[in-house]
Amino acid sequence: MKAAVVERYGPPEAARVADVEAPVPKPDEVRVRVLATAVTSGDARIRAGRFPRGFAVPARLAFGLTGPRRRILGTTFSGVVDMVGARVSDFSIGDAVCGMTGARMGTHAEHVTVPVKRISRKPAVVSHDDAAGLLFGGSTALWFLRDKGRVGEGASVLVNGASGAVGTNAVQLARHFGASVTAVTSAPNAALVERLGAERVIDHTTVDVTTIGDRFDVVLDTVGNLSIATGRALLRPGGVLLLAVADLADTIRARGRVVAGSAPERVADFDLVLGLVADGAMVVVHDQTYPLDDIAEAYRRVDGGHKVGNVVVRP
Repeated sequence: MKAAVVERYGPPEAARVADVEAPVPKPDEVRVRVLATAVTSGDARIRAGRFPRGFAVPARLAFGLTGPRRRILGTTFSGVVDMVGARVSDFSIGDAVCGMTGARMGTHAEHVTVPVKRISRKPAVVSHDDAAGLLFGGSTALWFLRDKGRVGEGASVLVNGASGAVGTNAVQLARHFGASVTAVTSAPNAALVERLGAERVIDHTTVDVTTIGDRFDVVLDTVGNLSIATGRALLRPGGVLLLAVADLADTIRARGRVVAGSAPERVADFDLVLGLVADGAMVVVHDQTYPLDDIAEAYRRVDGGHKVGNVVVRP
């Protein structure tokens, strides 16, 4: 099969397409013919060996010193089951499925093997592109806003980085939960985030969000340019600061009404956001779509820092 392989950390060209042996599922796994996957900011950080401040040493110990131990990156997938393990009874060849693979990665390829406990059935009305693009940002936004921020009717929410993969979902989910949303993005993306549900847009190129006089019940930073100190200054009494991207120091210090870290990858959360898209309550925002052979261009787009929503790759 063809796969995007990264042998050493480096620029987008470090990801090259090669022929590798197709995986065979273990007894509790299925093999999926990948029809769509995404290149996320997390994939780009691992490919480049570029991690938030303070995480360089622990991240390289975890992922590999000079290059990723798992040479095929990518964590989101949508496709069709084409082989099942001996103990699998809930899925059959031909089933349309999607999910995330976590630390095992491997989705930037024509095939990936996945434990059945990590798989959702893809609704027929949701495209493979939408499913692959939705799961990372959708499940991350859901965990931070619902589980940690307890966002509900009448809450005020600030989403910093509202036009990215997490941000576009966060704006929609916050509105779905009944909150009013202020979105921080650049002027060219203002109309988009307003369509997604933002009541107010702050152009980060002309306004420093840390200097505004408004205060919020929940502040979600999807970019990593707020600290605990600057983020807390934007909160109302009793408000919650959610740092989807944080350096090591703030991650260690986060407690109580400050939350930092990685969202879990849970099938129940996948099913919820897929259901919202299927029902028309949410839309999936795509930036560009690339064939697997153009994986370096996909990474270049993510590295540029100007993508809107999701970068999708079709193996």
